[in-house]
Amino acid sequence: MTTVLIVESNPPAYAQEAFLFQTALAWIDPGTEMRVACPHETLLTPEMLDGADGVIFTGSSVDWGVDTPEGAPLWAAMEMVFAGGLPTYGSCNGMQLAACVLGGATAASPNGRERGLARGVTLTEAGLAHPFLAGRRQGYGVPCIHSHEVTALPEGAVLLAGNAHSQVQGFVYEKNGVSFWGVQYHPEVPPAHMAEVLIRAGETDAAMIADLEVAETDTGAAIRLGATPEDLVPATRLTELRNWVAHIRV
Repeated sequence: MTTVLIVESNPPAYAQEAFLFQTALAWIDPGTEMRVACPHETLLTPEMLDGADGVIFTGSSVDWGVDTPEGAPLWAAMEMVFAGGLPTYGSCNGMQLAACVLGGATAASPNGRERGLARGVTLTEAGLAHPFLAGRRQGYGVPCIHSHEVTALPEGAVLLAGNAHSQVQGFVYEKNGVSFWGVQYHPEVPPAHMAEVLIRAGETDAAMIADLEVAETDTGAAIRLGATPEDLVPATRLTELRNWVAHIRV
């Protein structure tokens, strides 16, 4: 049995990301054992890592950046996980946090907020060869929402994917006892759920919301969003997470 610790990156009042990962992991492998930690509520301790085969750091709905004082509990949690040598996956805020903890940098994107789907995500030569993105086609679309991005990769990190909005859409860092795989987007989020997230965030593009609600089955809606229905059904959308789970089983 594979055991995964999911680190919820939101404070308790906003906590929702861990549930999405629980649902996604259950779809990938119903036998996966899952535990959830929320460092904003209770600081992570070494005992919480006992028995874990890998750790996921979720995205976050908060306004502060990963390198601010408010982000200190998450920063400390990731440092502890890396020190313990546990394979780690990060999505959105989780990837940005890893970039900073490992010596890189993040900032608000000059292109504004990327929301709905990340369009035209292109694999680098390294991305084409790395098992993390095995099964992804060039130019894929995938749910996303973020206003910050990685502006400098840590020394030794390998860029796997990017698009016109954000140069760093995926990277890995595999050295000095650290195994981190991360993406800027949200494979764990169904398009219809992304529509709900955007509505709560005050999104005014009604056409985009309507397309997200049906994109898994409506070819026209998926194409308008910059994807194909095949990109967005779980079998493809969960590619990165499925590949990471296979990686931690080895």
